[in-house]
Amino acid sequence: MAAANMKAVKLRIKSVQNTMQITKAMQLVAASKLRKAKDKAMASKPYLRTMKGTLTQIANENTDFQSCFTKAGTSEKRLYVVIAGDRGLAGGYNANLFKFTEKEVEGHDYAVLPIGKKAVEYFRHRGVEIFTDAYAEVAKVTISDCFRIAKSVCEAYEDGEFGHVSMCYTNFVSMMSQVPKSSALLPLSDFENPELDENGTRDLILYEPSSEEVFNAIVPEYLAGILYTSINVSVASELAARRTAMEAATDNASEMIENLSLFYNRARQASITQEITEIVAGAEGA
Repeated sequence: MAAANMKAVKLRIKSVQNTMQITKAMQLVAASKLRKAKDKAMASKPYLRTMKGTLTQIANENTDFQSCFTKAGTSEKRLYVVIAGDRGLAGGYNANLFKFTEKEVEGHDYAVLPIGKKAVEYFRHRGVEIFTDAYAEVAKVTISDCFRIAKSVCEAYEDGEFGHVSMCYTNFVSMMSQVPKSSALLPLSDFENPELDENGTRDLILYEPSSEEVFNAIVPEYLAGILYTSINVSVASELAARRTAMEAATDNASEMIENLSLFYNRARQASITQEITEIVAGAEGA
C-alpha cells in the first residue's frame, strides 16, 4: 500500500515539474515580448504630439473654424472601442477590463468595437451590438488596421450614427500594476489655446482648400495614432500581467514539488524502516 502511495506521489511530482517548465517558459516569453511592446508604444508618442499640435494650431488660429469632430453628436448612442487580449493565463487582466467597461457603458445606448479574441467572445456572448468584429486578434492588428478603424469610426460619427466615441483599454503603470482606463476619442475637445509671442501676436496660416477640410482629414490620422499606441500599451499590460501570473504559478509549483518531495522521502523512510523491522522480527522468530 505504501509503495502504491509512493508511486502516486512520484507521478504527481513529475506532473508538477512538467507544468512548472511550461509556466517558466511562458514567463520568459512574456518578459522578452514586453520590452518590444513598450518600445513600440514609446516610439509612437512623438507622432501623437505632432498630430495633436497640428490640430490644436488649426482649431485655435482660425476664428471662424468649425468641425463636426469638435462638436458633440446629436445621437444618444455611443461607441466603445474595447481593447482586450487574445488569450487567458494573464491573471485578472481581461476580467478587470470587462468589469471596468461594464461600469462605463451602464445606462447608455451603445455599441462596441472589440479588439482581441476575449473582447469579441465577451460581448458576443452577452448579445451586445458589435460595430465590427474584423479585428478579433489584437496581436495581428497593424498600424494600417488602426487607420482603417479610425476612418470607419470617423465616418460613422460624421454620419450621426454615434454621438460619442470612447476607448477602454488597460494602461501600463508598472510591471506590477496595470489599470483599466477610459479615453474619449470623439468629440475632440481637449485643445488648448496657443500661447502668444512677446508682441501679443501669432502667425496665421492659410489652409487650402480650407482649415476645416484639412482638420477633418487629419483627425482620422490622429485617432489612428491613439489607437496604435493604446493597443501597444494594452499588449504590454497583458504581457506584464501574464509574466506576473506565470511567475507566481512557477513559485507555487516549486513549493508544491518541495512539499511532495518531503512527503515522498518520509514515506520512503517509513517503508524502509518497516521492511527492516519485518526482517528483524522474522530473524528473531527463526
